[in-house]
Amino acid sequence: MIFASTLFLGYFLPLVLGVYYLLPSAGKWRNRWLLLASYVFYGWWDPLLLPLLGGLTLWSFGFAWLLGRTDYPDGRRRTLLVLGVSGALLALFFGKYFGFACENYNALAARWGWSPAPAVSWALPLGISFFTFHAISTLVDVYRREATPMASFADYACYLAFFPQLIAGPILRFGAMAPAFAERRHGWPQVSAGLGLFCLGLGKKVLIANTLAPVADLAFNARQLDAGLAWFGLLAYALQLYYDFSGYSDMAVGLGRMFGFEFPRNFNAPYMAESLTDFWRRWHLSLSAFLRDYLYIPLGGNRHGLGRTCANLLVVMLLGGLWHGAAWTFVVWGLWHGLLLVSERWLDGRAWYAGFPRFFRVMLTFGLVLIGWVFFRAPTLGAAMDYLRALVQVVPASEAPAKLLGVELFTLPHLLTLVAALFFAWSRRRAHDWSTHLTIRRALLCLVLLWLSLGVLGTHKANPFLYFQF
Repeated sequence: MIFASTLFLGYFLPLVLGVYYLLPSAGKWRNRWLLLASYVFYGWWDPLLLPLLGGLTLWSFGFAWLLGRTDYPDGRRRTLLVLGVSGALLALFFGKYFGFACENYNALAARWGWSPAPAVSWALPLGISFFTFHAISTLVDVYRREATPMASFADYACYLAFFPQLIAGPILRFGAMAPAFAERRHGWPQVSAGLGLFCLGLGKKVLIANTLAPVADLAFNARQLDAGLAWFGLLAYALQLYYDFSGYSDMAVGLGRMFGFEFPRNFNAPYMAESLTDFWRRWHLSLSAFLRDYLYIPLGGNRHGLGRTCANLLVVMLLGGLWHGAAWTFVVWGLWHGLLLVSERWLDGRAWYAGFPRFFRVMLTFGLVLIGWVFFRAPTLGAAMDYLRALVQVVPASEAPAKLLGVELFTLPHLLTLVAALFFAWSRRRAHDWSTHLTIRRALLCLVLLWLSLGVLGTHKANPFLYFQF
């Protein structure tokens, strides 16, 4: 079940929202209903995944309760923190990285004559990267005395499993979210703002990202590309990824508003960034904040000189790349961004092109981000290098494969969607702010977007969501 589906829009959401507001606002029943709905939502994919979510919930709740005790000395609390976080990371490792580790070990074993490890593989548990980070946030925030453990296990289970953010975020810090499970504001202003943002996010996902998805797939799966086709396919993928993920984030934040929660903004016009440092202040903000507060600062941040600061940046970006996927392509993507951030830190936080006019700063930053997206999208390092070569390769127009591919890529719907996507990506309007106070005109626009999106959903067979793989 995904947000952009008739099952969710036509049945699940109306039922959950309707029952929620029929229940008394005081007391525990609304949280219990959300917990039940969230487990149904997650179990819809695969009921066998529910024990993993439930086990991590029990683990982190128990350690948070121990960490919240005031009579424990600091040494014991640090030990408990290490044990609790290690358990959560082990769940993430076996769920997401164990097969990757075995694959790389066996490659070394074949070269050095070691005994190979047994081939083990299983499907990636959906959302494990996100709810593991939520569990870690719980333990660290309680350890730092920035939050107290929830008294109700059911409320905590609801925090970890809350269906709007369960599969793909945004990442919600425990210290910021825990009070809302005890008391939050409900009313038509919150519901209308949530519905408005949800419709905008649905439009981003269905009308733009889904339309550009075939263009990116054709380009990255092509046997022969010239530079024009390669750049067109790469641009389509960059916009598909942005509208796919930011659209899902908008829908998640909108759903949270409907139930009285205010989730943090997750995107802030990232393709308008004027440097890579600026880009990471705009892209996937909840992940950037998590890596900063729970990894970069504990490593020392920028407190121990320039060399240590640059090393910390590289470590954080490498792990951030690996967080996105168990593949060397993601490691290289993280390294690319880490090196660019280090280069700017060496220049006192400024890009080497900081003196250029703003238009050129934005275009150069966008170009550097596009190069990184090649590694993010390509299935292997070899395929990524082939695509990078295609970006500067000239193929005669008479070459049949390239000519036929150009006919499939350069269609009027694809071109119009690409232009619209670029226009909105570089617009000063922000969906998160725009939807906060709906006027009649804005509400009508949201209804039109909803109607168009439902119409497209009824005709499209493919409805991928890119961040499910992370």
